[in-house]
Amino acid sequence: MTTMKASDLPARAALDTRRDLTRLFRPKSIALFGGGWVANVVAQLLKSGYQGQIWPVNPRRADILGVPCLASIADLPGVPDAAFVGVNREASVEVIATLAAMGAGGATCFASGFAESEAEGTGGADLQARLVAAAGDMPIVGPNCYGFLNYLDNVTFWPDQHGGIPVASGVAIVGQSSNMAINMTMQRRGLPIAYVLTAGNQAQTSLSDLAMMALDDERVTALGLHIEGFGDIRAFEAMAALARARGKSVVVLKSGHSEAAQAATMTHTASLAGGAAASSALIKRLGLVEVRSLSTFLETLKLLHFGGPLRDAGIGSVSCSGGEAGLMADCALGSAIEWPAFSAEGKARLNAILGPIVTVANPLDYHTFIWGDVARMTDCFAAVLGENRALTAFVFDVPRDDRCDPSGYRSAVDAIIGAARRTGARAAVLVSLPENMTEAMAAEFGAAGVVTLFGLTEGLGAIDAAIRAGRLAKAPAPPPVLLRAEPAGAQTLSEAEAKAALAAHGLDVPQSVTAPSPDALADAAAGLRLPLAVKGLGIAHKTEAGAVRLNIRSADEARAAAQAMSGATGWLAEEMVTGAVAELLVGITRDPTGLMMLTLGAGGVMTELLADTASILLPATGADIRQALSRLKVAKLLAGWRGAKGADLDAVVRAVQAVAAYAEAEPGLLELDVNPLIATPERAVAVDALIRKAM
Repeated sequence: MTTMKASDLPARAALDTRRDLTRLFRPKSIALFGGGWVANVVAQLLKSGYQGQIWPVNPRRADILGVPCLASIADLPGVPDAAFVGVNREASVEVIATLAAMGAGGATCFASGFAESEAEGTGGADLQARLVAAAGDMPIVGPNCYGFLNYLDNVTFWPDQHGGIPVASGVAIVGQSSNMAINMTMQRRGLPIAYVLTAGNQAQTSLSDLAMMALDDERVTALGLHIEGFGDIRAFEAMAALARARGKSVVVLKSGHSEAAQAATMTHTASLAGGAAASSALIKRLGLVEVRSLSTFLETLKLLHFGGPLRDAGIGSVSCSGGEAGLMADCALGSAIEWPAFSAEGKARLNAILGPIVTVANPLDYHTFIWGDVARMTDCFAAVLGENRALTAFVFDVPRDDRCDPSGYRSAVDAIIGAARRTGARAAVLVSLPENMTEAMAAEFGAAGVVTLFGLTEGLGAIDAAIRAGRLAKAPAPPPVLLRAEPAGAQTLSEAEAKAALAAHGLDVPQSVTAPSPDALADAAAGLRLPLAVKGLGIAHKTEAGAVRLNIRSADEARAAAQAMSGATGWLAEEMVTGAVAELLVGITRDPTGLMMLTLGAGGVMTELLADTASILLPATGADIRQALSRLKVAKLLAGWRGAKGADLDAVVRAVQAVAAYAEAEPGLLELDVNPLIATPERAVAVDALIRKAM
């Protein structure tokens, strides 16, 4: 087990304050309260061979599946380590209070009708508060929660069917959806599952608490989180810090969308940076790996179980078909996967085995000349594995056994396993179609240390995720994210006010004047360097409203331009910035969770159309900003496109840092939009700015 360092203080603090969940999740005795659902739990405990004490409490039944029932909680022969509370919501509060008073190890609350139903006016939130108060220091999971499955200690605390089996080690899956949890236990992919933990309403014990309990178990190899919302961001940070300290990767499948899309948005940034961007930025910042589909989620966890994150992006591919080799390369486009060429020695070894007709390249099509010759196939596969890539994937599908005879494919199974054992290199079998592999064969490969990845797209997605996990594991621990409470009211600054506020933090802005009338503007603009831009104040999106006029060459033109703008509350004239290399968007939004997100992108009038953005959370370093800029398509313009001069990237970074400095110093900030920030070879100048903040 990895020793925690001073940099792991968030995790250390969490360990110092969180409840001990050991008795609840590894119970020697279980009490159950309720009827039909309790019978299902008893059935699963008996089916799995749970060795502890089972004490059903039901005054109307003599036994449940042969297990004697007790008439009341007072008749319990001892203090239970865990309790399944399957009675109605009102009775649940009473049972929890009694269990807490007697010193029980913890309970799961099955009943619904608590805070999740508050929108229906049921009083569920008040009842949930009473439930938490009744529990006191006793851990409770839920309410509105199925329970948990501990396949390491054979505790099937679950009121439904499930597809798992006992394991000595495996991955932990933590989520909020009990039904999704059931589905994941039914996988036939050869994934060893150690825990399935459902959080329900998280009234007292959060998803992060459950995750940290699993991370503390040395038998857990990786953690999977299926989440709908983060809840307590600080607790989530502590969980991520603990995972880093324990050296365990965390895979996240995030569902649901932020309320930001429903809020009124005044800035270009807010229209582009929704809750999905904020959640993805948080996941990446904390060193967790996000995936987009349930299949890739399971395949990634499996790959991490069999060897952890990948050390680099160099991957090998082996198949007996040119079509498969080409598809591997095509499907990996846009991922982190790289296909290193064979060394001269490796080519020579493979040419000697395969003959002159086979072209030795990566991905490799070794043809079928050696098919069925286990010795030569093993030599071939060992030569490929000898290239010492981070992972080598053997594309291998097996005929269905109900209509075909798969025995002719046994040679490939033996050769892959033999080569992996001979070299000790990390190997995977990648099945192009998930249905073309049996669970039994996947288990055989797994026993030999060869992971089987089900599905070409899912398997390559898992490899990509494992590469990203390896990179994130090497990154330094991040500082805590900037969180801001939601203000009661808001005001929008004028463009001149916004620019002045940002300039005070170091942002370069054009020389400008403001005036209450067109005539006053003409007089005030006389001292500015020509040409000018004239803008109407009090209008959020000026270009779309016709409230911007450029290339103004005289005071009379400034007056006429201002007179032509309707709906303005005042006017601004400023020097035009020339020599633009690119126009950028720099914006900051407050997510409903309180996260402050910095969004960079292509700016100007095409901002929403191009939607070329990258998002990071505050606080952000100069390196973070440079990396985000490099992910933009407009980065090619910034570097100098087709021989043109590039932008002063240092000036761009300084401008973004100035915007971020204002955001960190202004606790009431809601939205900030600098668009465009004009990047030239000499400077980066904000020619428009909008700020909405608390009143």
